[in-house]
Amino acid sequence: MGTVTPFPLPMGRAPAQIGFDRAELTRILDLYGRMVAAGHWRDYAMDLGRDAAVFSAFRRATERPEFRIEKRPALRHRQGMWALVAESGAVLKRGHDLAAVLAPVERRLMKLVAE
Repeated sequence: MGTVTPFPLPMGRAPAQIGFDRAELTRILDLYGRMVAAGHWRDYAMDLGRDAAVFSAFRRATERPEFRIEKRPALRHRQGMWALVAESGAVLKRGHDLAAVLAPVERRLMKLVAE
């Protein structure tokens, strides 16, 4: 007869592709939409690879991304699987919680309201 392939993947074997789940992508795209409305960002790109899922936000499509939001599940037990990376490549924030990692970008949206 034929060969039977087990499903789901056996324990200990990494998935073929890392991605964002619905809640994570909703949170990221909500921030992206607010940054677009404020005039800070104009374009984005997603890279779903074997080791990491990366969301890049651009001021203009011809430049390097202003921020990259990286999800690396291999680091979830160490430093945290989420990282916010600046245009220069420096890691601005790393952690276990997506909301805490996105906080520096969300602070840019706050404006002083006159009384």
